[in-house]
Amino acid sequence: MIINDLILNYLILYILLELYEISWQKAQTLMGMLARMYHYYSKNILLFLIMQPTFYFSIGFAMLSDYNPYSLLFLFIKTVDVATKIQLLEQVFIKKEISLEMSETLLTPLGKFAPYIGLSIYPFLIYFTLIS
Repeated sequence: MIINDLILNYLILYILLELYEISWQKAQTLMGMLARMYHYYSKNILLFLIMQPTFYFSIGFAMLSDYNPYSLLFLFIKTVDVATKIQLLEQVFIKKEISLEMSETLLTPLGKFAPYIGLSIYPFLIYFTLIS
């Protein structure tokens, strides 16, 4: 089966945007990732949101696909992702309320492929959206 140009273009665009996000968020632990995110969040929440281009990609993609169920799932997951990041940033760096269990989780070293999980999940949702 040959992938048509439209599908290939969307996949390449998404992969490039995801690699950009990975490049500025990548760290040895979740706390390290949060610290990198907080650098932008503390300057301005809009700056932080601009640094999440795959979120905007998912919004546009859902609209362009006439709200296909796969694209809505993609949008939902990306929305939960951004909301979770903001919630963790608020809890850890602003309120400074964090449980012992959460701090242990945030300080646990990540595997070297953990930041790339999105590259193994989201392209399939894009592909399924475009073929259905």
